[in-house]
Amino acid sequence: MNKKNVFSGWLFASLFLAVGMICARIVYTGDIVFGFLIWNLFLAFLPYLFAMLLVNSERKKSKYQYLWIGLWLLFFPNAPYIITDLFHLQEREPVPLWYDTAMLFFTAWNGLLLGILSMMKVESFLTRKFGRRISFLLVSFCFFACGFGIYAGRFLRWNSWDLLISPKELITDLAPRIVHPTHHYGTWGMTLLFGLFPALIYFTLKRLTNFKS
Repeated sequence: MNKKNVFSGWLFASLFLAVGMICARIVYTGDIVFGFLIWNLFLAFLPYLFAMLLVNSERKKSKYQYLWIGLWLLFFPNAPYIITDLFHLQEREPVPLWYDTAMLFFTAWNGLLLGILSMMKVESFLTRKFGRRISFLLVSFCFFACGFGIYAGRFLRWNSWDLLISPKELITDLAPRIVHPTHHYGTWGMTLLFGLFPALIYFTLKRLTNFKS
């Protein structure tokens, strides 16, 4: 078995364990209060899927390459978005707080991991197309856009697909925050922090993979 298959096996084992923890809680309590985490993990998996399709389409020289990268960018914020699900952490009997803490943290880790892995594939594609410098700028922009997407999802309750099905309403809601940024410090504060956080993890992991002791 090659390294790629081994890694994929560990990734899906990690996802299976996260889903298993959520399902075990639902079965034990009969309460689906955290059932939304399974849906969020599915949404977090989509950018990884689109990145895989991008790599495959580039290999086959398909004309759909930019379709996949567009869908990837649209759904990319859903991966690190799960970090904000930690907001739901509180004591809920009869489940001990430590279990919910581990479940939420592990789910957030899986979302963040899927986002980072998808970004690695996309960055490789961009580097081959545009070179390292342009690729770095595009990746940095993607993380910034990701932070804004996380804000729009958590506090304005917009979804990625709303850009396709309700573009007018979405733009109307977001435009004032772009046109008058000084009136919306919270928007841009969260955009910066939630764009910077996954970016720092991403670039740190990239450096570590190239580090030799």
